[in-house]
Amino acid sequence: MLPFRINTPNMDKKTLVLGATTNTSRYSNIAVHRLHRNDVEAVSVGIREGEIDGTPILHGQPQIDDVHTITLYLNPERQKPYYDYILGLKPKRIIFNPGTENPELIRLAKQQGIETEIACTLVMLSTGSY
Repeated sequence: MLPFRINTPNMDKKTLVLGATTNTSRYSNIAVHRLHRNDVEAVSVGIREGEIDGTPILHGQPQIDDVHTITLYLNPERQKPYYDYILGLKPKRIIFNPGTENPELIRLAKQQGIETEIACTLVMLSTGSY
C-alpha cells in the first residue's frame, strides 16, 4: 500500500447527506456508498442513529466543519427545521435530489452565495459531473 493518496477531483468535496438512513433500499443510503466509492468524504445526518458503510449516522444538527456540499434527501416540509442549520454550515453548494426541490430554500441559499442544483447525486457521480 502506498503511504500517500493520489488526489482525485472529488476528495475536496466533503458532503453532508441530510436525510440519511440505514435502510439499504433508500437513495440516501446508496448515495453514501457511492460517495465513498468516488473518494468523497460523506457525513451522514438522519432522524435515527446508525451506520452506513462504516460511517455513523449522526442525529440532530451536529456542527460539521468544511462542508463543501449538502445533498438533500428530505422533502421540502421536513427541510424547514433545518434551514438555519443548512445555511449556517456555509456549504459551497446544495443538491436538491428528486422530490426535495424547494424554491424557498433555494432563494435563501442564493442570497448567501450558495450554489444550488436540482439534480440527482447518484446520476452526478455516475456521469462524473459531481
